[in-house]
Amino acid sequence: MDNSKDIDDIPNPSDILRRMAEKVSALEVDHSMAAIRYYRSGLEMVRMADMYLKQGNLKEAYILYLRFITLFLEKIRKHPGWALLPNQNKKEASEKLKEAIPKAEKLKQLLLQQYEQDYQQKVSRLLEIERQRKIAAEQDARKLELEKQKQQQLLKQKQETVIPINRMTSDVVTGPIVPLDSITYPDSDSTYSNNQISQPSAPTIDQSENLAGLTLRDQKSESSRLPTFDRSTKPASLLNLSVQSHRGLRIVAVPSRLVERFLILAHASTLQNIETCGILAGHMDQNQLVISHLIIPHQIGTPDSCTTQNEEEVFIYQDEHNLITLGWIHTHPSQTAFLSSVDLHTHCAYQMMMPEAIAIVCAPRYKDNSIFCLTHNYGLDFIAKCKKDGFHPHPSEPPLFMVAEHARLESDLPVEVIDLRR
Repeated sequence: MDNSKDIDDIPNPSDILRRMAEKVSALEVDHSMAAIRYYRSGLEMVRMADMYLKQGNLKEAYILYLRFITLFLEKIRKHPGWALLPNQNKKEASEKLKEAIPKAEKLKQLLLQQYEQDYQQKVSRLLEIERQRKIAAEQDARKLELEKQKQQQLLKQKQETVIPINRMTSDVVTGPIVPLDSITYPDSDSTYSNNQISQPSAPTIDQSENLAGLTLRDQKSESSRLPTFDRSTKPASLLNLSVQSHRGLRIVAVPSRLVERFLILAHASTLQNIETCGILAGHMDQNQLVISHLIIPHQIGTPDSCTTQNEEEVFIYQDEHNLITLGWIHTHPSQTAFLSSVDLHTHCAYQMMMPEAIAIVCAPRYKDNSIFCLTHNYGLDFIAKCKKDGFHPHPSEPPLFMVAEHARLESDLPVEVIDLRR
């Protein structure tokens, strides 16, 4: 089997970086989301990118720097609310851009070198596998040829042994036949005369012995054949694909007591059939995202919606405690746990900025609490391109959201609750 196709399947280093850039450039800005939230998310991107860079995770750092650059150099300027942002915010974004661009360029070169080395190693491994396969095939072919030659030699030897015996037996059996009555049997005491020639008796040949000898020789020749070899085993590929976290997403660790504490705070509003929402914040630990804070902002709720107010308070608190936004949580006082059309658009803004962002929906009446996210292969892109406001129908297939399988409940994780309404 030729490994040239396998080599062709190895991603080209330049193509890997190009696909990264294409994926990042697909980022769309939702004009219904406040520009200040994009600004805050951008600062969080830079903060996480710096952390990844310190940890030596070049790929994740590069992607986040690239997302920040794409967002603030190209996309955000088309947002109608960008012009209304304070000049101080715009100045800080410009300063971060000046820092991020050279870092991204440097990381791009380092990643290219790293991917080039990986590419050469994989190609070398495949070529070595092919070389070893050819050597094994040649050895097998030589063994088969030697076995064939030996069998031919044994057959020739057997034929040379059988032919003289057959010839001798033929001479004796086919000689002149003398009638029995023409043979003179001398007396036992008589002597031979000089001119008396007696017919020699045919020599006795025990053909069974010769046949037995042939049989033994046949058996010996069979047993002397070269042993057969199992050629079904072939070298296995040395190329292994590794999976990062869950489907390429980092794990989000959720304190198991978080929902319970949130529902206690939301209880009064739930009794009035009013939704309550909160912000999930935390930090990065190695390559895992850990929710450590539940922030309840000022808000206005209805039976089927919840709108935050004074978001600047949330940003200030997160800045002071070096927290990043990892998602949100809200109640459905009288409904089951799912993501409504409004919820889908709300969460889209979170997930566009943080692919691992989760949405926790609590349905106290049905004792159902679920953790959701938009489907990455369809839902996120579909909702990002949907320009409708308020409650509106969406197609149910393919699914727009799913259970967030990258979220993990952790019983030993503490959670700090910050209620800014008080």
